[in-house]
Amino acid sequence: MALVLKAEPPSYSPESIQQAGDVLRAGGVAVFPTETVYGVGADIRDAAAVGRVFVLKNRNLSQPLMAHCASPVQMLGYVTEVPEWVQPLVSRFWPGPLALILHSTDKVPAVVTGGGRTIGIRMVDHPVARDLLEELGAPIAGTSANLRGEPATSRFDAIGPKLLEQVDVALDAGLCGKDVPSTVLDVTCDPPRLLRLGAVSVQAIEAVVGRVLVRV
Repeated sequence: MALVLKAEPPSYSPESIQQAGDVLRAGGVAVFPTETVYGVGADIRDAAAVGRVFVLKNRNLSQPLMAHCASPVQMLGYVTEVPEWVQPLVSRFWPGPLALILHSTDKVPAVVTGGGRTIGIRMVDHPVARDLLEELGAPIAGTSANLRGEPATSRFDAIGPKLLEQVDVALDAGLCGKDVPSTVLDVTCDPPRLLRLGAVSVQAIEAVVGRVLVRV
């Protein structure tokens, strides 16, 4: 069973964040809150730990994970570049539930990207997650904290016990979001291509960068 640490805003112990960071640095897997749903993930720099996320979720290795960062600076070194026309999206929607697909560098383990050359990355807008990411000093590669057939959730007490039995640490922030996933936008092409509709609408994105291709 995971070490469960209470970390509910607005008041939570810095020691809880440090403990969770120590677990991640040691190759552990963590459950953590985001502003959308709870996530489960590992230090992006640790391929073996990231591999455990796939195993516990019974996730196909061809399905890439999302990189969660605390700031735009934290993603440097993991993406080749952020095109100039993409910068307004970062300024407008980060931190927040918009994930951008960008070209990845060799620094990203192949297990994170599903063997591809792109990576999905976003700056999370939850204080506990941001503090954890700052403590870790690197992005967390992760996905929603649910097993196959179970819904993603923004309530800690709704996370399935079978998942919690397989992770090393879990930060309980109570209710963290609204059960609406992040929007995923591929900006390796111009115009950008919507891969998943979520909390950020197509109309809001188009108001910043113009036309968006919607995948069908």
